[in-house]
Amino acid sequence: MKAALEGNRLPAGSATGLPRALGSPMVEIKDVRTRLDLRRFIAFPERLYRGHPYYVPKLIGEEKKALRPDRNPAFEYCEAKYWMAFRDGEPAGRVAGIVSHRYNETWQKRRARFGWLDFTDDAEVSAALLGAVEDWARSRGLAEVHGPLGFCDLDRQGLLVEGFEELDLLITNYNYPYYASHLERLGYRKDADWVELQLPVPPVMPEALERIAKAALERTKVRVLQTRSMKDILPYVERIFEAVNETYRGLYGVVRLSDAQVQYYTKEFFGVLDHRFVTIILDRDDNIAAFGAVMPSLARALQQCRGRLFPFGFLRILRDLRTSDRLEMLLTAVRPPYQKKGLNAVLIHEAWKSAVARRIKLAETGPMLESNTQILAQWKGLESRQHRRRRCYVKAL
Repeated sequence: MKAALEGNRLPAGSATGLPRALGSPMVEIKDVRTRLDLRRFIAFPERLYRGHPYYVPKLIGEEKKALRPDRNPAFEYCEAKYWMAFRDGEPAGRVAGIVSHRYNETWQKRRARFGWLDFTDDAEVSAALLGAVEDWARSRGLAEVHGPLGFCDLDRQGLLVEGFEELDLLITNYNYPYYASHLERLGYRKDADWVELQLPVPPVMPEALERIAKAALERTKVRVLQTRSMKDILPYVERIFEAVNETYRGLYGVVRLSDAQVQYYTKEFFGVLDHRFVTIILDRDDNIAAFGAVMPSLARALQQCRGRLFPFGFLRILRDLRTSDRLEMLLTAVRPPYQKKGLNAVLIHEAWKSAVARRIKLAETGPMLESNTQILAQWKGLESRQHRRRRCYVKAL
């Protein structure tokens, strides 16, 4: 592992400017330098959330790939450093500091970001962790720190601030309620919010939705690609990500995915999808007009296997791909020329058809920017409840 800043030993409370009580134990901040360190970094949430009913572990193999410079193509334009905090020699927290040079160039910012933030309910630990990120950012001449964010928009992002008694998703992070108060006490303020919705899947297709979807297809002269397996979808993958780049451009924190990232996410994303839950809408020239992907929830399976595929985790995942009664809505993209023309209704209609056939009862959206009124408007007219909110914080240095 590359290290950009030497590890330091901080007296508890030093990052907050508060004096440490005489005889108080030290909070030690250590750089993550070796693969053994990285394994400990990845394993920390399992220690913090063991047995928690709403926390969903991440796949350990995916976490390793995301955090290693030799495996994640985002390191073409990002640099990162990881730290762990120890109290009395025991792990007490972790954090990643990331500089996305492409983000700073695209958005004309001088920002570092933090991610992979977890800590015990200990103000000195959280202060020491975020203080390490802030010092690292200052050493690079940066003016702000924001997060939680990953390397790019397809990584998990946002701190959970509402919905602590809701089962988490595969594509998001869970955190304890105390995280927000720690950040706010350290001077972090809201920069952006994402909201999530839960919708009951109707046992029969709503006539209004079917009518709107049919009219949208006729009006825009597009068609839904009919598929028999994922092999029918793979030839369109590069064009799907072109549509994602075009659709998401201008949204909070988004930068264009590189060709190497497209290849990376093709393997990560499309390797587990069922073609019946992938919708591709093509125009008359076979270009992508819109795209949507959903999948049965793997949350319970991941809880049972604790993020490990072997020896039996993959069997639990395969089981839930067939039997889960919850649906996670992973990613949608409607290219700008086709926005506000009803194609979102087509994507929902197709997802609902597959869900009804599988007797799925509930669907959950991924995080949607609360400022993105266009994407939020697509759910009007459908029964839903906003059940989670996530927040990105920023702090001037």
